Amino acid sequence: MELELNELSKYVIPVFSFLIVFEYLLVRHHFELKESLSGIFIGVGASLISLFSKTIALAIFILIFNLLKDFRLQYLGYESLGWIWYVWFFAIVSDDFNFYWHHRFSHSIRLLWAAHVPHHSSKTYNFIIGLRNGWFISLYKPIYWIWMAAVGFEPLMIAGCLIINSVYQFFLHTQLVPNLGILEKVFNTPKLHIVHHSCNIEYLDKNHGGIFIIWDKLFGTYKPYFAEISPQYGILKDPNTHNPFILNIHEFYSICKDVKKTSCWLNKLKYIFYPPGWSPNGETLTTKQLQKQFLKQKS
Repeated sequence: MELELNELSKYVIPVFSFLIVFEYLLVRHHFELKESLSGIFIGVGASLISLFSKTIALAIFILIFNLLKDFRLQYLGYESLGWIWYVWFFAIVSDDFNFYWHHRFSHSIRLLWAAHVPHHSSKTYNFIIGLRNGWFISLYKPIYWIWMAAVGFEPLMIAGCLIINSVYQFFLHTQLVPNLGILEKVFNTPKLHIVHHSCNIEYLDKNHGGIFIIWDKLFGTYKPYFAEISPQYGILKDPNTHNPFILNIHEFYSICKDVKKTSCWLNKLKYIFYPPGWSPNGETLTTKQLQKQFLKQKS
């Protein structure tokens, strides 16, 4: 299994590179030079950091898996869920459930948004964005997957699911794929992910799923793509830079500034852990407040 995961990476990089070049040749107006170079630099940095963080995560999965072997055998009647096909199916579904909540919290908790925001700050939308991940997000992301090791999913299976989900999501970052009809009832698709990356008020914080869109439908964050709404890419609080380092730290800096300007300890905590845009006096607004205001103006 470990060998198979290593083999997969040998194919992924050339395929991703080919698709980026192919998309560029096909629709050059979807690219902007400085944005693209910045995205590639951020993606390389994220990949190097994740090599370290994923190694640590796998070690933790193995530790938890082994520590609870006797407990599972005594109370659940098994040491491991094994490698049979239906376990893989449940592992992939569980992995995507984990990803949904990891992703949703990364939009609704400001401290986590600070780590995720580099993925959203590009004003363009193409395959390069599929590589443009924040440098700090992989340091906490694996926490959501620990329970899988605890209940007996093989650690390498968990790692495999994480890779499968990441590879699938790369293909979502393009404007070239049309509506996929009935598939969009179950799966996340490029059109549905365009909604997620749009900073149009009505589209904000929607469609958080990785492979499946069913979680968004179950938990109230689903939004279909409407052809009459022209998507605007980027974020509401634009840092106006292509510097990869600033793009990775600017929101952390903003949090520090906001925390410093209030003497109320409760408000300090709210600036850190409440949704992005929260303020004690309504000077800035959260997504829910903006959408409520938008609907009121529209009616």
